[in-house]
Amino acid sequence: MLNPSLILKRWLLVIVLAKALPMNSPAYGQIIQTNPQQPESFQERIRQQQEEQNQQTQEQMKETWLRLNLQEPQLQQQQRIQQQEFSRQRQEIIRQQQLRLQQQETRLQQQEFSRQQQLRIQDQQLRQQQQLRQQQQLRLQEQIRQQQLRQQKDNL
Repeated sequence: MLNPSLILKRWLLVIVLAKALPMNSPAYGQIIQTNPQQPESFQERIRQQQEEQNQQTQEQMKETWLRLNLQEPQLQQQQRIQQQEFSRQRQEIIRQQQLRLQQQETRLQQQEFSRQQQLRIQDQQLRQQQQLRQQQQLRLQEQIRQQQLRQQKDNL
């Protein structure tokens, strides 16, 4: 598939050549020269105009060629620069997203660690409470036993 800018170049060249060729053709010049009814100065003026037009057309062709051949690489370079900038921005966005994900993962890990630690603390507190209850229960049992022993002793 042809590059659109290449197609544009070719069409512009065809248009410029289509304008330039009829004035450059030998038949066009012969018609002017073989017309005996026109005075020589008039023919000379037409010939000069024709040469000026030819020169202008050639200059226009040259300018068009230069513009197309100089601007095209600049446009391609500009396009490459834009693509590179787009890629750079895309990479930066991806990098930032990865950084956010890492931060989020770190936060989640910290939360999980805190949760586990809280669970350990709660578990330890529960064990301590159970031990206290057991100790209290043992003391109470011991007190009851002591009291029963005193009563038995008193009853004797």
